[in-house]
Amino acid sequence: MSGSFRRLPAAALRLLGGRQGFFVRPLSQAQSGGGEGGASGRGSKEAVEQLVRAHPVVVFMKGSPAQPQCGFSNAVVQILRLHGVSDYQAYDVLQDPELRQGIKNYSNWPTIPQVFLNGEFVGGCDILLQMHQSGDLVEELKKLGIRSALLDSEKDHGKK
Repeated sequence: MSGSFRRLPAAALRLLGGRQGFFVRPLSQAQSGGGEGGASGRGSKEAVEQLVRAHPVVVFMKGSPAQPQCGFSNAVVQILRLHGVSDYQAYDVLQDPELRQGIKNYSNWPTIPQVFLNGEFVGGCDILLQMHQSGDLVEELKKLGIRSALLDSEKDHGKK
């Protein structure tokens, strides 16, 4: 798989940010109150697990897909955009300190953003970028029934 998008450095991904309108759905927040979270609230293991498993692609980030609040969260959003993934669940951990700590405890990963595919923790920005560059992200998305837009881009590029 060789395409000009595969090897974009992190700096180039950051430059792509700032534009709005790429996403079909806005930032989705977890529902508050009730549920299986119990007295521990939204940061409990049960509550976090429910969020992680609620959608095939879940991102815990700083800010929203339309307005990421850190460069690493922005890079994750841009990588997903390059692959044509617009239908994903995003949670702004800056809006909820309990959730911010809860996701770190759940994944045993100290930093944000965090990406989950089909309920499984993938990693943060660095891992997603590495998967993007190696082509592994295309394969993981395929397992979820998501066809990467990069495949179409390469096919179109080959016709020229």
